[in-house]
Amino acid sequence: MNAIVQNMIGGRRSVPGGTERYRAINPARLDDIVADYTFSSASDVEAAVEAARDAAQSWRETSAIARGEILTKAGILLRSRAKDLGALMTREMGKPLAEAVGEADYAGKVLQFYGAEAQRPAGETLHSGRPNVHYYTVREPIGIVGAITPWNFPFSIACWKLGPALVSGNTVVWKPAPHHPGCSQAVLDLLMEAGLPEGVVNLVHGGAETGGAIVGDTRIAGVSFTGSTPVGQSIYRQVSARLARAQCEMGGKNALYVHGQADLDKAVMLTVEGAFRSAGQKCTATSRVLVDKAIEAAFVDKLLSRVAELKAGDPLDPATFLGPVVDDRQFGKVRGHIGAAIAAGHPLLAGGAQAPAENGYFVAPTVFGNVAPDAAIAREEIFGPVVALIPVAGLEAAVDTVNGTAYGLSATIVTRDLEAAHRFARSVDTGVVGVNLPTAGVELHAPFGGWKGSGLGVPEQGLKILDFYTKWRSVAMQFA
Repeated sequence: MNAIVQNMIGGRRSVPGGTERYRAINPARLDDIVADYTFSSASDVEAAVEAARDAAQSWRETSAIARGEILTKAGILLRSRAKDLGALMTREMGKPLAEAVGEADYAGKVLQFYGAEAQRPAGETLHSGRPNVHYYTVREPIGIVGAITPWNFPFSIACWKLGPALVSGNTVVWKPAPHHPGCSQAVLDLLMEAGLPEGVVNLVHGGAETGGAIVGDTRIAGVSFTGSTPVGQSIYRQVSARLARAQCEMGGKNALYVHGQADLDKAVMLTVEGAFRSAGQKCTATSRVLVDKAIEAAFVDKLLSRVAELKAGDPLDPATFLGPVVDDRQFGKVRGHIGAAIAAGHPLLAGGAQAPAENGYFVAPTVFGNVAPDAAIAREEIFGPVVALIPVAGLEAAVDTVNGTAYGLSATIVTRDLEAAHRFARSVDTGVVGVNLPTAGVELHAPFGGWKGSGLGVPEQGLKILDFYTKWRSVAMQFA
């Protein structure tokens, strides 16, 4: 059954008014049309911004405690319905069911976390050098926020942005990726069921034109974006040029380094989890595995044995490890990278480009061996289940290789050597470092942000992101 796709502007549902059409297809069953709908027009975005502006004063004056209670209730509702919402996500973008249900539950926790933040002091009382002066600071919302979210985490990334924006007193115009309209509508429905007033969050479905209208609107005080590096850099330049705020989480070419003192079984497990979960469609996915030459042969044997056991297929099947990539464009992109690597002469150790199986966009888990650090397959973001094995001559060479791309999101070392772990953690140019943990995987209370071409602005998640959604006011009062 095709979903009915509607915007939510000022608390009222409406059919997007643009002319460009989009067909959302279940990537695991290409005959299953999820939705066939038009994108939003510039007039829709205009109406959404007006609705956000109309709601701004009332929402700002709502007590932080009351705002937090709405987020907490929405989080509880989301978690209580995680099973059904996970199934919806699996149909719309192909994530294996267990992962999808886990993401829905995690997103609910994110809303609960920011709901609880409403009870934390939002300023300070300061001493003054002047007599009889009471001096204090307070956080204020920045105003209207534009949120542009990607398709790979329909619930959690939306909640990473909506939670802190809302608890801080901002109103929001939100454009999600077009692949999962039902998931996006479900998030807003839950917020409104929890008591969110009309117009505080306004949902506009669309593509690049819709996003561009949000980015270019001078009434929007800040734009938070998650997506590709070229788009993020363009958004950051445009928003900054009009003296508004921008926060962009972008791509990665994440490396896992298997140190000479590694537990090889652990290293294999972390490689497989990081590279092939969600079909490699994570900005933090393991895309490069750096292996000390002395242990390379043993590690490769163990890795290939494990990869051969992985099942790619129906994401509703509990035995499936990785489902499909999200759409035909991504399918073509991933297969293109694989084909180019084969043509360049890199040894294909497992997988390879795979024709649609089971009527879906399935790509087998793919491993290339003996890849040079400067090869295209070792430098370009793929966003699919493809990993390049790069032999290195020790820790210093590994660090140089990790740092040798334009990206700087996540890196991991697998080792029993504590000194090597500390040297790696302080030497790699990445915003996220793991020791004996996957490159993928975050905790909601910790700041998450990339360096170099992987991130611009304040890190997402945790408490640091509140600095993006708020501005400081200092107040001095003198009493006679």
